[in-house]
Amino acid sequence: MGTADRSRFTGATTPVSSGKTSLGKQVLGGLAIVVVVGLCVWGAASGGSDDGTGVPAPATDERAATVPILQHAASSQGICYGWKLLDWTSPVDAGSNLGEDLAVNADPRCPRWVEVVANIRYTSESSESPDRAEIHVEGSTDIDRPDLDTIANGLARFGLDEDAFIDDPGWAVTRAATTLPLLAAEAGLAQPLATPSTGPAAASSPLPAAGSDFWRDRWGWLFGTVGLLLLAALFLTVGVVQRRRQLRAAVPAQRAGAEAAGRTGEKA
Repeated sequence: MGTADRSRFTGATTPVSSGKTSLGKQVLGGLAIVVVVGLCVWGAASGGSDDGTGVPAPATDERAATVPILQHAASSQGICYGWKLLDWTSPVDAGSNLGEDLAVNADPRCPRWVEVVANIRYTSESSESPDRAEIHVEGSTDIDRPDLDTIANGLARFGLDEDAFIDDPGWAVTRAATTLPLLAAEAGLAQPLATPSTGPAAASSPLPAAGSDFWRDRWGWLFGTVGLLLLAALFLTVGVVQRRRQLRAAVPAQRAGAEAAGRTGEKA
């Protein structure tokens, strides 16, 4: 093989080898990117979301609706009421008649207080351990433990059992807080809630004078009678008109007969 032939052979094969090498690098680079992105997504899904085991706090409207109820109860019974939600050992939410995010167990404005404490623990789907909820009622030192246990046991009457706290802990803990005044009154810790007083009602305007009841149940007979009278009047009118037509037709005939008789007499 000559030098020219070797040059042509070398020049023909070099571009093909370079193209294959570039294509292989692109494939490897794409696979590496896919692997890195997959690892990042897996790490975010497994670590960032905490495997869905976080305990949700009460909704804003649930907290806002609970505070006024507890404020009315506290002013009526002289006992502060509140709630506390825990993610096992970490606080999630708290509130009371003092306001949202304000607990009653360490506030000097509440020397006598009762609060419901819900301790929720969610386990991952891969774990064989079930979800757990521990609900108990705490109170100030002047309230006996048996009374607090009686209040805690009474929550189940309102459907606030362990399953309810596991399914929706935010709703359950605020709902439990609103039942504390009633249960405290049943336990003899306070008087029942006073019924909110309402102002005098505005004087209502007098009703219009009622009409006669004579025709109220007889309107059907009235319509039927009027209909019959109108029908009779119609028949009477038709009869009169026809009678007048008959009389008008009879008079010319009589006149024609009289004239014919007169002519016959004259000829005789």
